[in-house]
Amino acid sequence: MASTAAEARKLAEDLMDVMSGLLGVIERETELVRAGKLREAMKFETQKTDLSHRYVNAVGRLKASQKFLFQTAPELLTTLHRHHDVFRAMLQVNLTVLATAHAVSEGIVRGVNTEMQRRNIPNTYTAAGRRAAPGPRHITPLSVSRSL
Repeated sequence: MASTAAEARKLAEDLMDVMSGLLGVIERETELVRAGKLREAMKFETQKTDLSHRYVNAVGRLKASQKFLFQTAPELLTTLHRHHDVFRAMLQVNLTVLATAHAVSEGIVRGVNTEMQRRNIPNTYTAAGRRAAPGPRHITPLSVSRSL
């Protein structure tokens, strides 16, 4: 908790440094995911996790000092709010890209599975001329490795 103007400024600088570092990692990750370079993007996971923990800690310290900051340095709080708004917008872009990549990859896996099942199921008809429902022995499960 900050009790002097210097401590308050240090808290704000720490938060802005962490947000800038996290934004740098997230922007790079977003570029790699958009380019389809998932293995390279996954290499940022440890760094992103570390920066996220530091971000949460910095926000906690800042919240504990919010009353002091509001009384002594309202312009600093305004600057932090603006910086944080940009930070949230960039996070939203990253989350959208990651959600799109997830949806696309899931669609591909489902499409491959559907095609495999179609090829494995015999094309037979009943005496009434209707397509016969395949039995469980004709349905082959699809196995997917989640590690790249």
